[in-house]
Amino acid sequence: MFGKRTPEIFYINERSQTASEELAQVLKYCILQAGREFREVVFLCIGSDRITGDSLGPLIGHRLSAYRALGFYVYGTLDDPVHALNLTDRLRMIRHRHPNGLIVAIDASLGSRRHQGYITVGCGPIRPGAGAGKNLPEVGDVFITGIVNVSGSFEQLLLQTTRLSTVFHMAEAITQGILIGFQTLEAAALAAVPAVAGAAAVSEQELL
Repeated sequence: MFGKRTPEIFYINERSQTASEELAQVLKYCILQAGREFREVVFLCIGSDRITGDSLGPLIGHRLSAYRALGFYVYGTLDDPVHALNLTDRLRMIRHRHPNGLIVAIDASLGSRRHQGYITVGCGPIRPGAGAGKNLPEVGDVFITGIVNVSGSFEQLLLQTTRLSTVFHMAEAITQGILIGFQTLEAAALAAVPAVAGAAAVSEQELL
């Protein structure tokens, strides 16, 4: 699913009362670990509004769009989704418009039963659609995914039959986490890279 370099991944239980705060902490950590200078933060919210399970990205993009005044950029909303058919063109456009931008890729995913309902945050890119056999480019300097259902033989059917309430609540938790993290990012950047020890989010290696 991921690129040649295995990214550092953190899992956060969306049902936790502190899920948004945990996501904000880890998101700041991953942004500051990006390893390059950037002048803009771009949220690329991937998915289709026509498929319930795949609508996580557009829902988050729709919510984030109301907060553009904070200084970030959003691509991929309910009205103008970024999906498999236009991802390559949109990515080219984003890189042209924001050559010094740091891209946070957001997408829905399928996973193991014990990780269903978890949010993952990681340093590095993701490859959207890899679980469904799609050949799409790697996206993002940092990523956020929501595991909306259990992976299986019929990936598209699983996404189509995912409960809307699952996607909605996950989108709300992720949106709030992004807003909390972004509002404190400037202050965090002036300090040392924050440690994530003690957060309820744990690394992938500890969960395997």
